[in-house]
Amino acid sequence: MEEVKVDLGVRSYQIKVGEDLLKDIGTYLTELEIGSKVLIITNDLVDSLYGQEVKDSLKEVGFTVEVAKIGDGEKYKSLETAQQLYDQAVVAGLDRSSSILALGGGVVGDIAGFIAATYMRGVNFIQVPTTLLAQVDSSVGGKVAVNHAAGKNLIGDFYQPQLVVADINVLSTLEEKELKAGLAEVIKYGVIWDEEFFTFLEDNYKEILTLEPQQVQHLIKVSCQIKAAVVAQDETERGLRAILNYGHTLGHALEAVTDYQYYRHGEGVAIGMLGAAKLAHQIGWLDKADVIRQQRLIENFGLPTSFSQWSVDEICQALTKDKKVEDGVIRFILAKEIGEVEIIADLEENLIKEVTQELKVGDEK
Repeated sequence: MEEVKVDLGVRSYQIKVGEDLLKDIGTYLTELEIGSKVLIITNDLVDSLYGQEVKDSLKEVGFTVEVAKIGDGEKYKSLETAQQLYDQAVVAGLDRSSSILALGGGVVGDIAGFIAATYMRGVNFIQVPTTLLAQVDSSVGGKVAVNHAAGKNLIGDFYQPQLVVADINVLSTLEEKELKAGLAEVIKYGVIWDEEFFTFLEDNYKEILTLEPQQVQHLIKVSCQIKAAVVAQDETERGLRAILNYGHTLGHALEAVTDYQYYRHGEGVAIGMLGAAKLAHQIGWLDKADVIRQQRLIENFGLPTSFSQWSVDEICQALTKDKKVEDGVIRFILAKEIGEVEIIADLEENLIKEVTQELKVGDEK
């Protein structure tokens, strides 16, 4: 097992990364010196795979455990679902010393964190992510939210967990498309922060896709180290942290126009990253060779680089609803080179449309 520290003063916490960690969840929680009641928020599939092991581990060391299950999918990350979870927390008798434990992927983690942040003005929160995307990204950094009809994650907060436990063994039960979707966020870290890590992904993509443990543990650890470094400098996204949204501006727009039903989050981000690379090249920031490197790595991980069914105008309209919009101006994160990005807010609308049109070429891979 390896540990990564998210250094936020009194809100600092550890990310544990390794194999066979679920059986020791109870021990890890006793080290936090928290109350005895734990509400696990999960879904049916994850509960059937890992729920019993986590419950047994908690009960063995004296925790009282209740389980609340939500539906599987982005549409369940809603205020309606949140209301049902509040009701279950009340029935379970949770108090200010109790804990919410998120056992699942990004949807479970986001809404469980939202409940933890708002129930009794905040209770303990533990993340046990079971998808690659959640392990490398959404479980770290404290962004918690639910969706609104007008856009993704419009209702939320910054609320840090007390602990993140990333057991790489759980990745073996992921659908192939779900695993690949998580790799989009991994590519992102190389582009925004660490060219050497990007090269590692290029050199080892075959081993990563077959879940070679040493390579997977390394990529999760490095991804978490990069995110921890960014979050430690800008916890509430007033500046630097926005670079973590590389590829997300266009990616979120694609998710929105498809009502979150067609693309997995990472698939939208993959297309968005290529769009951002093309934009950066068009304004003279990024060499063509680095655009090609990004496209090749995205394709090598089996992720899409184009869309077909939706109109460019519809997608560009959705861009205006992005949370990164300030005073009506769309902000993009663009690369100067692999390993260095900047935020830009004065791109011409015609240029954005032109590059978006370039991505509309044939069927998704």
